[in-house]
Amino acid sequence: MGCGNSALNSKKSEKVLKAALVIQNWYRGYRARLRARLQYAVAIFESIEYADEQSQMQLSDFFSFMLENYTQIHKDDPELSNQLLENAKDRQEYLGLIEVPDSYDGPRLHFPFNFTDIALLIDAFKHQKTLHAYYVLEVLFETKKLLKQRPNFTHLKTSASKGLTICGDLHGKLDDLLLIFYKNGLPSENNPYLFNGDFVDRGRYSMEVLMILLVSFLVYPKDIHLNRGNHEDFMMNMRYGFTKEILNKYKIHGKKILQTLEELYTWIPIGSIIDNEILVIHGGISESTDLNLLHRIERHKMKSVLLPPLAGSSIEPEKKKAGAIILSGGVPSKDSSSDQLSKHEWEQIIDILWSDPRGTKGCFPNTGRGGGCYFGPDISTSILNKYHLKKIIRSHECKPEGYEICHDGKVITVFSASNYYEEGSNRGAYIRLAYGMDLEFFQHQVTTSTCYQPLHQRVNVMESSAIRILKERIIARKTDLTHAFQVRDHSKSGKLSVTQWAFSMESILGLNLPWRTLSMHLVKVDKDGYADYMTSFQDIRIEKPVKEAESAIIETLYRYRTDLQIIFNIIDSDRSGQISMEEFRKMWKLFSSHYNVQIHDSQIDELANTMDLNKDGSIDFNEFLKAFYVVHKYEKDNISNTKHSRYQ
Repeated sequence: MGCGNSALNSKKSEKVLKAALVIQNWYRGYRARLRARLQYAVAIFESIEYADEQSQMQLSDFFSFMLENYTQIHKDDPELSNQLLENAKDRQEYLGLIEVPDSYDGPRLHFPFNFTDIALLIDAFKHQKTLHAYYVLEVLFETKKLLKQRPNFTHLKTSASKGLTICGDLHGKLDDLLLIFYKNGLPSENNPYLFNGDFVDRGRYSMEVLMILLVSFLVYPKDIHLNRGNHEDFMMNMRYGFTKEILNKYKIHGKKILQTLEELYTWIPIGSIIDNEILVIHGGISESTDLNLLHRIERHKMKSVLLPPLAGSSIEPEKKKAGAIILSGGVPSKDSSSDQLSKHEWEQIIDILWSDPRGTKGCFPNTGRGGGCYFGPDISTSILNKYHLKKIIRSHECKPEGYEICHDGKVITVFSASNYYEEGSNRGAYIRLAYGMDLEFFQHQVTTSTCYQPLHQRVNVMESSAIRILKERIIARKTDLTHAFQVRDHSKSGKLSVTQWAFSMESILGLNLPWRTLSMHLVKVDKDGYADYMTSFQDIRIEKPVKEAESAIIETLYRYRTDLQIIFNIIDSDRSGQISMEEFRKMWKLFSSHYNVQIHDSQIDELANTMDLNKDGSIDFNEFLKAFYVVHKYEKDNISNTKHSRYQ
């Protein structure tokens, strides 16, 4: 009897175990599918981010073309060239003209700043206060004056008792900076920090992040260190949001802040060297990186990545014997016969601000970003050995865990902005190091209400947002894609195999995405596996500012809208938002000539005249660009799905 019960119980236990294993395997598969969807969404965000940066870098070719040709075309109007190349003048006199009213309830700073001012700023920003323009300018002026005394590379020493915290990209993510300070302590003489570039852009609180970092630097100039990133660039700010943030927050004094900030960027050191062993730079290196030359470069001549040296300024710098790095830490001489870097010097800075490591040996162009290079483990070993260094710490790339170690431990990426693309997309991290000790990595992630949602809901939000922005890229190239589809559709059936459809998408958009996997979100596929390719454009359209305008014109202008906005913001020197019709026409001729954009001048005039509502001969270009917005059929649903995302 007992044996029978035992056998029965054994069978039940076996069934329970099998059921548990089935459930466990199903759940693992379910989680794996969710993680795969999450990775695909991140891949979309990253590919589009890099494509935007590539477009931004390609603008440098246009500006070179423009500066070389504008004077020839308009010899009586050199104003634009002056705007692009002039050195910003010290605007200290502005402070005497700015009054802080009694009604101002934000933080009031008192120069010379001390620790209390850091705490005051942080508390005010936590409560959504805005720092008055007077204090912003005072901070910028004083920071610029101090930075001008610094060498290109900051040489730092650590000890067993006094370490150093290294933070990567923050991108205006105030919550991440405050979380780091909460976990790691506020900056002080006993708690030094190195911030490795990209303080601003993309996040909504770039000004607040920048002010905390700069005030901390002014309070502890020997213990708070700043490296320049590729977004400490006034023309990058025009595309990625910081310029717009400043003009929205400081409607009266925004132009003065931008002008001062433009020059301050040029004086931020371009790297740091810790204990003569660790090179800290924002991007990376190339096979031709020359640290001796980079120590000597007059960094303040690097106005913007989009303003390469003009023809005629390509004199190569004096060659020095390779070996140990210049360790004097001296400030480069300001005496120079030119106000520009040589082409070789400019490329050296581009490489350290824009490059990315890869697992493949060698050094080749960074086609993803359009600037700098991809460098392999052999390049890292070569450069480190050449200058008697052991490691490179860099930032510049969002990593799922906030950091990544590659090239046999010789290259380390640290990225401090969590939830960079969307809520839950990545952790942030920072590094602590002390002399003779291993590097310590600390992760963090800002949490809001959405972080408590089930994983599938968070994945749905990210996936929906990623597909949304991808569809906007698709509709902007509708004419080109349609032509590519039809070329492969030999039977004129309106259908292609998913493989042919995917090949067409990649050949036109160049985003290096898993198009076959994404096809279920982007195109209707029949039971035989053929894609109805015109459904790639359903549920989305570009709003036309002129009803009679051809769709190809609308697509072209939509595609280049951000580039055009940057160009016209430069023309609009007083930041009024208004430019003359003649300025519009002149710049369009240069733009269309350089990019080979086939739109007739009369069509551009028609579009511009439509925006000139009061017929005063000038247009509000921001409104002109806003006319080219994308309309989604299910826009309300998408907005509802993403309403919890704090950073857009």
